[in-house]
Amino acid sequence: MPTNVIMPQMGESVAEGTITKWLRKAGEHVGRDEPLFEISTDKVDAEIPSPAAGILSQILVKENETVAVNTVVAVIDGEGDAVAAPAAEAGVEVAAPPAPAAALPPAPAATASVPTAAGGPTAPAAAAEARSSPLVRRIAHDYHVDLTQVRGTGLGGRISKKDILTYVEQRQSAAAGRTAAAREPLVQPPPATVQPTPSPSTLAGPTQVVPMTPMRRQIAEHMVASKRTSAHVYTVFEVEMSKVVEARERQRDEFERRYGFRLTYTPFLVRAAVEAIKQIPVINSSVDGTNLIYKRNVNVGIAVALETGLIVPVIKRADEKNFLGIAQAVQDLAERARNKRLSVEDVQGGTFTITNPGSFGGLFGLPIINQPQVAILGVGAIEKRPVVRDDAIAIRSMAYLSLSYDHRVIDGAVAEKFLGHIKQTLENWEEAVL
Repeated sequence: MPTNVIMPQMGESVAEGTITKWLRKAGEHVGRDEPLFEISTDKVDAEIPSPAAGILSQILVKENETVAVNTVVAVIDGEGDAVAAPAAEAGVEVAAPPAPAAALPPAPAATASVPTAAGGPTAPAAAAEARSSPLVRRIAHDYHVDLTQVRGTGLGGRISKKDILTYVEQRQSAAAGRTAAAREPLVQPPPATVQPTPSPSTLAGPTQVVPMTPMRRQIAEHMVASKRTSAHVYTVFEVEMSKVVEARERQRDEFERRYGFRLTYTPFLVRAAVEAIKQIPVINSSVDGTNLIYKRNVNVGIAVALETGLIVPVIKRADEKNFLGIAQAVQDLAERARNKRLSVEDVQGGTFTITNPGSFGGLFGLPIINQPQVAILGVGAIEKRPVVRDDAIAIRSMAYLSLSYDHRVIDGAVAEKFLGHIKQTLENWEEAVL
């Protein structure tokens, strides 16, 4: 009996997903629970296993196509069913899309004006509660936007991050235009000589146009939204890592033998950051309008570099874990991130983030804050450098730590104290590793 393969819902607030890659071709055999296709949502990327064993007879949704959750994306014929259709046998993908749940009204023609609260809604989002994600609703709250005035381009009129950011840009541009018009003098000066408009520059030589992947688009939207939202300021400390390096070198072989994975520097950094947050809890907060929300749990996000981009799985309740617990959580999340086995819950709820450009040799970076957090720690490469100790030149293992922080919430003195706590913990490391 044929089995329908559906687009899964990867979280309560996730309404659609993009198939980024089919791991089997039409006509091929697939086993139950074997990876069948990869998807990308606005929360996480994941491999989706096959719900049944059999022949993949039809592929109904192409790669890089976005569909709503619960949409049938493929059909699998069971082990005892008839042989697949000739097209499937030939390995040809059947591109017939599933019938939409409801016909969408045509999009209105783009105009230069921006809808206001006085004018009626111009899109499907005019319902009493516009269809949107929590991130979209937060951006709308920050910019005082009525979501019923925003035209949603997603399925069923759902408002995406791109929709709300485009609306905000248009509204700000319109407001700037009205201000400039109000300031124009009543008597205009004689017009200046009109210069010919230069032709737009073009790239010389061969080029290649490559569409952004869904993950790349989401990273771009998230980073641009963060720069619009937070007043970014940066500070950098130089930290001696000699005791941390010594502790790791002395115990890494026994650690790996006992627990089955490598001991990295990340758990040391997480522990130091958690202890500093306990001393300065405003680092573990977020902004809601004119209110500050202090988070009781310290949930530390660890940026993991993938071939296709970047993802930030979260160590939940890191303040309740000892060194070993943090090390195990770091190993588990990093491995599942690279194997695309993370769940939506694994990347949600972060209150502070650590990113480590030093693993690729960078001395330090100035990372963008991961919204709605108010700070992010950047870790540079640990390397031996000459430093002055007791009026003599000595060789020590050194690293630069940078803190990007939101000046709406955190002042320079607070940021310096926070990095000072981390520096003190790392330079005087005493906690047992084993």
